[in-house]
Amino acid sequence: MTRNLLGIRHLDVETIQNLISLGRTFKAKVTSGEKIEPMSDQVVGLLFFENSTRTRVSFEQAAFYLGLKCSNFAAAGSSISKGETLRDTILTLRHERLNGLVMRHRSSGSAQLAAGYFGGPVINAGDGSHEHPTQALGDALTIVERKGTLDGLVVAIVGDVEHSRVARSNAWLLSKMGAEVRFVGPRTMLPSHVSMLPGTLYHEMPAGLEGADVVMALRLQRERMGEGMVSSIDEFTRNYQVNREKLRFAKPDCLVMHPGPINRGIELDDISADGDHSVIHQQIENGIFVRMAALHWAFGGGAIKQAETKKSGKKVKA
Repeated sequence: MTRNLLGIRHLDVETIQNLISLGRTFKAKVTSGEKIEPMSDQVVGLLFFENSTRTRVSFEQAAFYLGLKCSNFAAAGSSISKGETLRDTILTLRHERLNGLVMRHRSSGSAQLAAGYFGGPVINAGDGSHEHPTQALGDALTIVERKGTLDGLVVAIVGDVEHSRVARSNAWLLSKMGAEVRFVGPRTMLPSHVSMLPGTLYHEMPAGLEGADVVMALRLQRERMGEGMVSSIDEFTRNYQVNREKLRFAKPDCLVMHPGPINRGIELDDISADGDHSVIHQQIENGIFVRMAALHWAFGGGAIKQAETKKSGKKVKA
């Protein structure tokens, strides 16, 4: 059985729990050096139409640990640069006999389109401002490791929410798992139709961060912004930078997160990015393990999670 992972919005709670749990299982196996049964004779295409370091490399690492082969594609080196449509590119890869596809594209809905034509499992590595499901799963794993649960936590997502696929996937995941989601930022960077997302809007940092268990800063996505969305970088930094002064409104043991890449000195100061509250490097590492879980799940796997749960006798709180 093959599955597509196109977004968090339409996943049920049990599937989210299983993916987080499987990510924890793979992390334990990899870090302990335990052998993982290879998924032999499977080839995954990594099709990235936008620049990526963390997501691309972590999918490569995930495939390596699972024994999958990778074929890498980039827009600049593909027939897209010659005028080929995305549909025809997807059909070409299908008939090149790839078994699965991981795709990042600038257009929202592109992953859904790819799934309609590819014929095998498709994992969304980010589509426009729509969703980035594996980033949210990695963030959730990181929070669970440090807090033990997602249920009942207050998570403040700060900055350019309007253009952030990370914010959307995290909002859906966290709310489904019982967390309170707050969007904090200037009016021009918050969704105009908040009823479409599970979260509450805050325009002032003291109120938005009050009692927060997790503070997640977002990158300013200037490549997606129209004119006038930021009056000035200095003003944004002054009002919405996550720093020691702003974090005093959150809980003393709050976690500081950022999906990367960080614009240091704008979204975060160095103390917040590198200090004791920061779990940014843990987010990066956990991205590998949830992407292992996503690939395993997409190809119809499940035995590893069941065997590990039975063996350990432990349940994941999420």
